Amino acid sequence: MDHLVTLGEFLRAARARLEPADVGFPATARRRLAGLRREELAQLAGVSVDYYTRLEQGRSRTASRAVLDSLASALHLDDAERVHLFDLAAQPERVHRPASAPRQCLTPAVEQLLARLDTAYCPAFVLGRRTDVLAGNRLATALITDFAALPQHERNQARFVFLDPYARELYADWEGVAADTAAMLRMDAGRHGTDPELSELVGDLSRQSPVFRRMWADQRVIERTEGTKGYHHPVVGDLTITYQAMSVAGEEDQTLFVYTAADGTADETALRLLATWASSTPPPGPRRAHRSGGNPMGRGPGRRVT
Repeated sequence: MDHLVTLGEFLRAARARLEPADVGFPATARRRLAGLRREELAQLAGVSVDYYTRLEQGRSRTASRAVLDSLASALHLDDAERVHLFDLAAQPERVHRPASAPRQCLTPAVEQLLARLDTAYCPAFVLGRRTDVLAGNRLATALITDFAALPQHERNQARFVFLDPYARELYADWEGVAADTAAMLRMDAGRHGTDPELSELVGDLSRQSPVFRRMWADQRVIERTEGTKGYHHPVVGDLTITYQAMSVAGEEDQTLFVYTAADGTADETALRLLATWASSTPPPGPRRAHRSGGNPMGRGPGRRVT
């Protein structure tokens, strides 16, 4: 991932999302392309058209903090997008990092926390770089899927969302989940543009998923903090959870996701039923259950049941 090319693509996509009226320009005749023109954005950011054009075309190797701040303001970037812009512009400083970072793992304290959350009826899991699923408690496995039963290479949230047909059945708003997942991965790409495993993942998803190709080209980025998510679960039915995303203290690029449901709601009842079901089934096996058909209530939470 050439950082200059990626920076230019991000600027171009952000410019295309702005309409003249969004930034106080008068409405004009119908335009050939969506968004602002380069000269309009350069005017807003206080830079020359030639300089901005070189940035967008990947022909300028440097951009000062003042210029990046001006561009971020002119493009109406949110906090996550602003961080991503600075990450992309800073890539030359990161070329001396090892090409492949050591594989991430959990501390005993985080493993214990996941187990404790299980007893509180809270599905919880930890994502690392590239949206790799580092671990999840038993309730998260029952709710989503058994990542631990997969080969190491496939324990990845983005691979699950875009390449596993079951994900489309599981998520009530699959399109929204997919868009957020691509945006999370794009954010990671800004921070770790030289990671060969990330490049391999993006390549695999691009080849196998037209939807991912479309969403990746949107150049959107997000930093997950909190929200809600709906599920169509084959065992306990429909439920909606609230999630919190928290950085794991002392561990770079690890995020703990904790799911909860309000007391006394049908969603809380569904989580308690799911916990009972998960504790009474055999340990999850590899990905056979749903593919072979049959009643999911009579199987362990394999690849197609959870």
